[in-house]
Amino acid sequence: MQATAIAHPNIALVKYWGKRDRVLNLPAVPSLSVTLAPFETRTTVQWGTTQDCFVINGTEATGEAADRVGAFLSLIDAERPPVTIESVNNFPTAAGLASSSSAFAALALAATKAAGQSPTLADLSVLARQGSGSASRSLWGGFVTWSLGQRADGRDSHGVPVAPANHWDLRVLVALVSSEKKDISSRAGMNRTQETSPLFSGWVESGPMDVTQAEDAIRTRDLERLGTVMEHSTMKMVATMLSAQPAVLYMKPATVAVLHAVRNLRARGIAAWATMDAGPNVKVLTTPEAAPAVEAALLEHVPTVHTLRVGEAARLI
Repeated sequence: MQATAIAHPNIALVKYWGKRDRVLNLPAVPSLSVTLAPFETRTTVQWGTTQDCFVINGTEATGEAADRVGAFLSLIDAERPPVTIESVNNFPTAAGLASSSSAFAALALAATKAAGQSPTLADLSVLARQGSGSASRSLWGGFVTWSLGQRADGRDSHGVPVAPANHWDLRVLVALVSSEKKDISSRAGMNRTQETSPLFSGWVESGPMDVTQAEDAIRTRDLERLGTVMEHSTMKMVATMLSAQPAVLYMKPATVAVLHAVRNLRARGIAAWATMDAGPNVKVLTTPEAAPAVEAALLEHVPTVHTLRVGEAARLI
C-alpha cells in the first residue's frame, strides 16, 4: 500500500533542551512551538517492496541515516516488509529550521497509513517523537505544547494543540547567519550541557512556568508577553550551553549583531522578538505589518532572510 503526507517544520518558542530518557526522546522540560509554512516535507511511503530504499532530497540514504529510518519503521511494525520512501523538503537544510521535525512527522503519518494502521494523533506524536523530539509537535498546525509526561514508557509525552493556525496571524523571519556544518551536533551539545552545566537544574525547574505563560499569551494574542517569554527561554537555554564544560558555543558575530538589531527595532516601537536553537541562526517573531521593516533590519547583517507564516497541520494527500 502507498501513502503520501505533507508536514511543516516548527520552531520552539519555549525551548526543548535536555532529555529525561535519551532512547525514547523524552524531554527534561516541556516546550511550546509554532508550526511554520510554506516550508514543508512531502513524503511518499510504499509499504511492501523488494528491498528497503530511502531516498531523501534525491539522494539514497545509507549508513547511520538509513539505519535511523529503518529502526523508525520497525517501531510501526517489528515484522515489517521492505519499504520504499521518497522524501523531499521544499526548503534548504541550512534554513535554520530543524527539517527533522517535518520529516519524521510526515513519515509517521504516511508510513502508518501505508501499513494499514489508523493511530490517533497523540499516538502519531509519540511515534514521531522517537524519530525526532521536535517532530512530536509538527502533527498539528498553529501552536503546540510538547508535554513533559511522567510515564517511563513515554506514552503521555506528546504534542498537545494550544491554538490552530487561523487563531493568530504572525510571521517568523529566519535570519541565516551561517549554513556551515556545526562544530558540535545538537544532540552532543544537549548531552554535554545536561551533564556539565551547573545552571541546568534551574533551567529544568523554570521550564513549566514558561510554557504556562506562553500558552496564556497565545490564547489572549498578547504578542509582547509571548515574545518576552520566548526570549527569556532562549537566553536561559544559551546560558546553560555557555556554562557547560567545555562551553557549547554556536553564536557567531553576526548572531550577536542580529540580536542587537532586534532590540533596536523594539526600541523604535517595532514588534520584534528573537529566538535561537542549537546553531547561529536567529528567528524573529513579529506581525505581518512589521515584517518588512524587520526584514530590512536583518538584511543589514545577514545575506538571506526567510519570511514564514503560521502553518497548518500535517495531512495525507
